[in-house]
Amino acid sequence: MIYLLLSVLASSVIFVIFKLFQRYGVNTLQAIIVNYFMACTVGFFGYIKDLDVSEIPSKPWFTGTLFLGIMFILVFNLAAITTQRSGLSVVSVATKMSVAIPVVFGITYFNESTGAIKITGIVLALAAVYLSSIKTRDGIAIKKRNLIFPILVFLGSGVIDTSIKYLEASYVQEADVALFSSTIFAVAGLVGTAVLIYQGFTGSLRITGKNILGGFALGIPNYFSIYFLVMALRSEGYESSTIFTINNVAIVLLSTLLGIILFRERLLPKNWIGIALAVISIILVANSGI
Repeated sequence: MIYLLLSVLASSVIFVIFKLFQRYGVNTLQAIIVNYFMACTVGFFGYIKDLDVSEIPSKPWFTGTLFLGIMFILVFNLAAITTQRSGLSVVSVATKMSVAIPVVFGITYFNESTGAIKITGIVLALAAVYLSSIKTRDGIAIKKRNLIFPILVFLGSGVIDTSIKYLEASYVQEADVALFSSTIFAVAGLVGTAVLIYQGFTGSLRITGKNILGGFALGIPNYFSIYFLVMALRSEGYESSTIFTINNVAIVLLSTLLGIILFRERLLPKNWIGIALAVISIILVANSGI
């Protein structure tokens, strides 16, 4: 359970850094791409010994990391489009509600347990994510022509988590967890660099020091959010459907509390209801997923 707690903490730090990006006008795309290389570096030099880079393409999970690296950039760009067209709350809901996909996958593909308590906890978790993410009294409103974008964010985020679980369970040896995590970030960084090169040719690229610094700051917790999540999925005692549910809801809970403490965010009554449901759902799922 310690790995799950560390993953939640790292992911919540990412939330704080993104809030600081807004405050200081950091270009999120550029920072994200720099962050991928930073996260890759943390893994390669901090957790991997006797590395032979030429052996990476022969790893059974390598093809999966190529897919995940592309998905990281793709989902990020879809999230950016969704934010511009429908607002940040829609992105937050679509991303966090996507936990339903790996949960269903774990139950069906890996034959993980179900039961009234666990199902109740998962349903409450989804309700908690929705209520905690909506920061306006009127809820969310999405124009019909823009509906495809949050749907794609929902599907893409769910596919990423599901793929990580599948690869971890089927191909990744414990000794390769750090290398697996770093390779995903390396691929995402290379794909992102191609995007920047394209922007350079179109004349829309302007790299600044604060964007690079923001990427460095983001890369460290981002690496550990994935590394610790994979380690949590490998832990005995809890199923993936339990891990993913607790992970997502706990991130929403801690991020909301950090928003109140660090940024003096004001919550609506439904946000407080969401927090209460988050706590209840974590208790139910944690005690039913053993």
